Amino acid sequence: MDQLAAMRAFTRVVETGSFTRSADLLRMPKATLTKHVQTLEAHLQTRLLNRTTRRVTVTPDGAAYYERALAILHDIDELDGSLSSAQAVPRGKLRIDISPSLATRLLMPALPDFIDRYPDITLDVGCTDRPVDLLSENVDCVIRVGEIQDPNLVARRIGVLRFISVASPGYITRYGAPQHPLDFEETHKLIRYFSAQSGRYHPFDFTRGDEVVELSGRYSVATNDGNAYIAAALAGLGAIMSPVFQVEEHLASGALVPILTEWEAGEMPIHVVYPPSRHLTSRLRVFVDWVAELFARSEVTRRRAA
Repeated sequence: MDQLAAMRAFTRVVETGSFTRSADLLRMPKATLTKHVQTLEAHLQTRLLNRTTRRVTVTPDGAAYYERALAILHDIDELDGSLSSAQAVPRGKLRIDISPSLATRLLMPALPDFIDRYPDITLDVGCTDRPVDLLSENVDCVIRVGEIQDPNLVARRIGVLRFISVASPGYITRYGAPQHPLDFEETHKLIRYFSAQSGRYHPFDFTRGDEVVELSGRYSVATNDGNAYIAAALAGLGAIMSPVFQVEEHLASGALVPILTEWEAGEMPIHVVYPPSRHLTSRLRVFVDWVAELFARSEVTRRRAA
């Protein structure tokens, strides 16, 4: 029995909850992966997984074995990495996920520098606003805006997004320009952005000196997609609170105009996030350091509204 291969197969099944998905991620036939797990159970003389036609769950013995096996596999990976040329020359595939807007405006234009520095690393870049399950989807890290609610993830703060409140000229013509944030509780309309994961609406808060106004607001439309959010504002459906860089072109063309300019529209942190159970390989380490450097020096993540 190749016990290391069996342990890797077992831990991947626990993380994904699927033999089929695990086989795809490990690039092996499903029958081979199944045989690895069966052999491991026979060797240990205990059932590690409960299998039904609908799902796979871990037994109490399997849960205990998973924790120890994961630690052993990480130690082996770290030992191999410390003694290999990959430690000096990072190589291999790195899977990341980032919002489409940050990918378009910041990450992609800067990637030639990363590729020049680390030509032996290949990047699979997923561009989504949806929550990503890093373990089950085999993603090494994600870059996300906002507070990280999951205490089981490692989150490194790498920047901040500053926001501006804007509306279309058509909206202003129809409803007038709001003079105070509380106007949105009476005569004006908001467009809200909500989390696809929790369903919670993102804050719509204004600050002026010591005065803070937190709006619930009457909204005409709510969405969980950044492009649709801005499109709704362009259509005159209401006012939005957007990162400055996302609306700069529309501000320059006059398609959107600032509102409530005496009030600060807030800011949100940006994090690069990865699971603590994932071995911090040299390729992941250099990417995290590089992207932190990129965001720290970028005008996109430091720019205030003009």
